[in-house]
Amino acid sequence: MGLDDKIDNAAEKMGGKAKEAAGRATDDENLRAEGEMDQTKADLKQAGEKVKDAFKKD
Repeated sequence: MGLDDKIDNAAEKMGGKAKEAAGRATDDENLRAEGEMDQTKADLKQAGEKVKDAFKKD
C-alpha cells in the first residue's frame, strides 16, 4: 500500500470518528451513522490495499 493511500485512509477514518463524536454530542443519529460509515469505508479500502500488496509480492 502506498504512503498516499495510507494517509488518505487514515484521514477518512479520523474524519469519520469526528463525525461520529459530533453526532453523539448533538444526538444527531444521521451524523453518527455517517461517521461510522466513513470509518467502515476507510477500513475496507485499507483491507483492499493490503490484498493488492499481497499479490504484488508474489
